[in-house]
Amino acid sequence: MEVYSFKKETGKKITKFQSDFIMRRITRTQKDAHIGCMHLDEHGVIGYHQAVVPQLLLVVEGEGVVRGEAEKFTPVKTGDAVYWGKNEWHETKTDTGMIAIVIESEELDVSALKPF
Repeated sequence: MEVYSFKKETGKKITKFQSDFIMRRITRTQKDAHIGCMHLDEHGVIGYHQAVVPQLLLVVEGEGVVRGEAEKFTPVKTGDAVYWGKNEWHETKTDTGMIAIVIESEELDVSALKPF
């Protein structure tokens, strides 16, 4: 399991085409990808299971805890991204609620998320 940040502070200012915004690259893939939005209510859980393909979880609202194969949970909050490799066991829980985008694909390049 790897935890990254996609907060505004980690992005790059874009001014091309008279634009004025911050862009944070997330991932690239050459293969099909499934992208979904998960809504976890209070005490919500995505049960402990094995990833069928690499997965990237982007917390867009709320907070919770995640774990990989180790039993230790890591806190996550809005702006955090969590990566699990193929076949990696993992779990996500929240006490207060959380909304997250999940990206799943045989090929996920998360190198853009690594700190500069």
